[in-house]
Amino acid sequence: MTLSIYGQLIPAGGGDPIPLRKREILVGRKDNCDVVLRFSNVSGQHCRLVLSNGYWYVLDMQSTNGIKVNGVKVTDHRVDPGATLAIAKHLFKLQYNPAENGAVGPPPGDVLHESELLSQSLLEKAGLQRPSIRKKEDFGSTTPDLPTIEIVPNPTPTPKQTNNNTEKKDFFAQLQFD
Repeated sequence: MTLSIYGQLIPAGGGDPIPLRKREILVGRKDNCDVVLRFSNVSGQHCRLVLSNGYWYVLDMQSTNGIKVNGVKVTDHRVDPGATLAIAKHLFKLQYNPAENGAVGPPPGDVLHESELLSQSLLEKAGLQRPSIRKKEDFGSTTPDLPTIEIVPNPTPTPKQTNNNTEKKDFFAQLQFD
């Protein structure tokens, strides 16, 4: 039985290439990761490598020291063949062939979760605004019934009645200008 290899990570400082044998790979310092990097500046679960449409993407798992693709700090980005991937400060070259991994046509977008990025406003993404409330219709027919909330506007306030039944005087009529 032969295992498919979808590419390999080649350490920049030398060492054995790391074969990418799964379509989704967890990289970090913990033993439960697919690729274990035992360095103090690598988070327990540092990043994920995801193969989508023949191309590898890297997603930061809220690591302390981040990830970079070709020297640019990213949180979710496509890693093209031959690109340099920095996990914390550890450099790797990612080698693979998109066509062998099932790519057809031009490369897909730079961001794997682009639809998720566009589903939130920048203020929501930055945590400066509460997420918008989704309507029941947004969930489709397969979702269990959600409670219906009826929003009733405040009734129009009526002018205060005075005890001596005098007409309410116009505020602007009382102003005097010299």
